[in-house]
Amino acid sequence: MSNIIRYRPPSLLHQLQRLSQEWDQLFDPSHQFIEDSSMVETSHWAPAVDIKEEPARFVLLADIPGVDPKDIEISMENGVLTIKGERIATRTEESQEYTRIERSKGSFYRRFALPDTADADKITAEGRHGVLRIIIPKREKTSAKKISVQDKRD
Repeated sequence: MSNIIRYRPPSLLHQLQRLSQEWDQLFDPSHQFIEDSSMVETSHWAPAVDIKEEPARFVLLADIPGVDPKDIEISMENGVLTIKGERIATRTEESQEYTRIERSKGSFYRRFALPDTADADKITAEGRHGVLRIIIPKREKTSAKKISVQDKRD
Protein backbone atom coordinates (compact mmCIF):
# COMPACT_ATOMS: atom_id res chain seq x y z
CA MET A 1 0.00 0.00 0.00
CA SER A 2 1.38 3.44 -0.89
CA ASN A 3 1.83 6.14 1.70
CA ILE A 4 -0.73 8.91 1.73
CA ILE A 5 0.74 12.36 1.95
CA ARG A 6 -1.60 15.01 3.18
CA TYR A 7 -1.33 18.43 1.52
CA ARG A 8 -0.70 21.25 3.96
CA PRO A 9 -0.95 24.77 2.55
CA PRO A 10 1.80 27.14 3.67
CA SER A 11 1.03 28.85 6.94
CA LEU A 12 0.54 32.58 7.12
CA LEU A 13 3.80 32.88 9.05
CA HIS A 14 5.68 31.00 6.29
CA GLN A 15 4.13 33.25 3.64
CA LEU A 16 5.14 36.38 5.58
CA GLN A 17 8.72 35.12 5.97
CA ARG A 18 8.96 34.45 2.26
CA LEU A 19 7.52 37.89 1.46
CA SER A 20 10.02 39.47 3.89
CA GLN A 21 12.94 37.70 2.15
CA GLU A 22 11.74 38.87 -1.26
CA TRP A 23 11.33 42.42 0.08
CA ASP A 24 14.87 42.38 1.54
CA GLN A 25 16.22 41.10 -1.77
CA LEU A 26 14.42 43.88 -3.62
CA PHE A 27 16.26 46.55 -1.63
CA ASP A 28 19.63 44.78 -1.49
CA PRO A 29 22.10 47.05 -3.36
CA SER A 30 24.05 44.05 -4.65
CA HIS A 31 20.92 42.56 -6.23
CA GLN A 32 21.17 42.72 -10.02
CA PHE A 33 17.54 43.53 -10.73
CA ILE A 34 17.40 46.84 -8.88
CA GLU A 35 16.96 49.75 -11.22
CA ASP A 36 19.35 52.48 -10.15
CA SER A 37 19.78 55.53 -12.32
CA SER A 38 23.42 55.76 -11.20
CA MET A 39 24.22 52.42 -12.83
CA VAL A 40 24.17 52.54 -16.58
CA GLU A 41 23.42 49.45 -18.67
CA THR A 42 26.55 49.96 -20.79
CA SER A 43 28.80 49.47 -17.76
CA HIS A 44 30.51 46.15 -17.15
CA TRP A 45 30.34 46.72 -13.40
CA ALA A 46 29.38 49.42 -10.92
CA PRO A 47 31.53 50.26 -7.90
CA ALA A 48 29.81 50.38 -4.52
CA VAL A 49 29.29 53.97 -3.37
CA ASP A 50 28.51 55.59 -0.02
CA ILE A 51 27.32 59.19 0.13
CA LYS A 52 27.07 61.14 3.33
CA GLU A 53 25.92 64.65 3.97
CA GLU A 54 27.75 66.82 6.45
CA PRO A 55 26.82 70.37 7.45
CA ALA A 56 29.24 72.01 4.98
CA ARG A 57 29.71 69.32 2.33
CA PHE A 58 28.78 65.99 0.76
CA VAL A 59 31.32 63.15 0.81
CA LEU A 60 31.13 60.39 -1.79
CA LEU A 61 33.22 57.24 -1.23
CA ALA A 62 33.51 54.73 -4.08
CA ASP A 63 35.23 51.34 -3.85
CA ILE A 64 37.42 51.15 -6.94
CA PRO A 65 40.32 48.82 -6.10
CA GLY A 66 42.67 47.99 -8.94
CA VAL A 67 41.95 51.22 -10.82
CA ASP A 68 44.67 53.86 -11.04
CA PRO A 69 43.24 57.20 -9.83
CA LYS A 70 44.74 58.83 -12.97
CA ASP A 71 42.41 56.65 -15.07
CA ILE A 72 39.22 57.87 -13.38
CA GLU A 73 37.25 60.66 -15.03
CA ILE A 74 35.00 62.80 -12.85
CA SER A 75 32.78 65.52 -14.26
CA MET A 76 29.85 67.65 -13.16
CA GLU A 77 27.30 69.03 -15.59
CA ASN A 78 23.78 70.30 -15.03
CA GLY A 79 23.76 69.13 -11.42
CA VAL A 80 24.85 65.56 -12.30
CA LEU A 81 28.15 64.15 -11.04
CA THR A 82 29.59 61.48 -13.35
CA ILE A 83 32.33 58.99 -12.47
CA LYS A 84 33.86 56.91 -15.30
CA GLY A 85 36.78 54.56 -15.50
CA GLU A 86 37.94 51.07 -16.32
CA ARG A 87 39.49 48.15 -14.46
CA ILE A 88 41.78 46.36 -16.90
CA ALA A 89 42.72 42.68 -16.67
CA THR A 90 46.46 42.09 -16.99
CA ARG A 91 47.75 39.65 -19.60
CA THR A 92 48.92 37.28 -16.85
CA GLU A 93 45.37 37.06 -15.45
CA GLU A 94 43.87 36.50 -18.90
CA SER A 95 46.15 33.53 -19.58
CA GLN A 96 45.51 31.82 -16.24
CA GLU A 97 42.56 29.54 -15.61
CA TYR A 98 40.54 30.55 -12.59
CA THR A 99 38.17 28.36 -10.63
CA ARG A 100 36.14 31.36 -9.56
CA ILE A 101 36.10 35.00 -10.70
CA GLU A 102 34.15 37.59 -8.70
CA ARG A 103 36.18 40.76 -9.29
CA SER A 104 34.69 42.53 -12.27
CA LYS A 105 36.81 43.88 -15.09
CA GLY A 106 35.89 46.46 -17.68
CA SER A 107 34.45 49.94 -17.69
CA PHE A 108 32.26 51.51 -15.05
CA TYR A 109 30.01 54.54 -15.22
CA ARG A 110 28.05 56.05 -12.33
CA ARG A 111 25.92 59.21 -12.27
CA PHE A 112 24.51 61.05 -9.28
CA ALA A 113 22.07 63.95 -9.25
CA LEU A 114 23.26 66.53 -6.74
CA PRO A 115 21.14 69.14 -4.99
CA ASP A 116 21.32 72.82 -5.94
CA THR A 117 23.41 73.48 -2.83
CA ALA A 118 26.38 71.53 -4.29
CA ASP A 119 29.23 73.83 -5.32
CA ALA A 120 30.46 72.35 -8.63
CA ASP A 121 33.42 74.75 -8.84
CA LYS A 122 35.00 73.47 -5.61
CA ILE A 123 34.69 69.68 -5.99
CA THR A 124 37.87 67.77 -5.16
CA ALA A 125 38.76 64.08 -5.47
CA GLU A 126 41.48 61.77 -4.23
CA GLY A 127 42.20 58.07 -4.56
CA ARG A 128 43.74 56.09 -1.73
CA HIS A 129 43.92 52.35 -1.00
CA GLY A 130 41.31 51.56 -3.65
CA VAL A 131 38.79 54.10 -2.38
CA LEU A 132 37.87 57.17 -4.40
CA ARG A 133 36.88 60.08 -2.15
CA ILE A 134 35.01 63.00 -3.70
CA ILE A 135 34.37 66.09 -1.59
CA ILE A 136 31.48 68.26 -2.77
CA PRO A 137 31.30 71.50 -0.76
CA LYS A 138 27.95 73.16 -0.23
CA ARG A 139 27.17 76.71 -1.27
CA GLU A 140 25.55 78.98 1.19
CA LYS A 141 21.82 78.85 0.86
CA THR A 142 20.44 81.87 -0.83
CA SER A 143 17.54 83.40 0.97
CA ALA A 144 14.28 83.73 -0.83
CA LYS A 145 14.02 87.01 -2.63
CA LYS A 146 10.76 88.82 -2.34
CA ILE A 147 9.72 90.53 -5.54
CA SER A 148 7.21 93.31 -5.36
CA VAL A 149 4.61 93.76 -8.02
CA GLN A 150 4.45 97.26 -9.42
CA ASP A 151 1.13 98.84 -10.21
CA LYS A 152 1.24 100.02 -13.85
CA ARG A 153 -1.90 102.07 -14.14
CA ASP A 154 -2.41 104.40 -17.10
